[in-house]
Amino acid sequence: MPLTLIIACKLLLAIKEQFLITSLEPQMGQSCRILVLGSMPGAASLRALEYYAHRQNLFWDCVFAAYNIARDLPYDARVNHLNAHGVGLWDVLASCDRHASADATIKNAQANDFCHLFRHYPALMRVCLNGTAAARYWQKLVVPSLILGGMSQQLTDTQIIPLPSTSAANAVMTRADKLQKWQAAICV
Repeated sequence: MPLTLIIACKLLLAIKEQFLITSLEPQMGQSCRILVLGSMPGAASLRALEYYAHRQNLFWDCVFAAYNIARDLPYDARVNHLNAHGVGLWDVLASCDRHASADATIKNAQANDFCHLFRHYPALMRVCLNGTAAARYWQKLVVPSLILGGMSQQLTDTQIIPLPSTSAANAVMTRADKLQKWQAAICV
């Protein structure tokens, strides 16, 4: 079989395996001051219905370093402790087409409603973007929607912090450096 035909077949299979996914519900307390935003939960998180469920993802290790919330606690207890510290979890995207967990394969991305979020969480002062995809979609989709929605002041008043992805796929930075950057960002 010619190489170009093999490549075309693999590409068609990859496109066929791409499917519509939706984000998890936000995990936020009413006094949320810091919001951690990923792009879209990975396959393990979607199966478990838990943010950062993949064992190799460093997010919960960062939470432990910042707040001493143990990773081995049940998910609901970890989230409740995080919320008690004024930290919430959500995603930039409400839905997208994506192959497996790869952010690079995201198509047809739709942002969550951040105008609604900022209206209902007035204490929110910092947004931490987990990785380059979250930062890219924040700039591309969320910032224009906030401006069009008359929420420009929230963009001015809210500290936006792009952070290295806690995903195991991000091997550019050492674990210690990631923990240090995340700890500094999610502590107030």
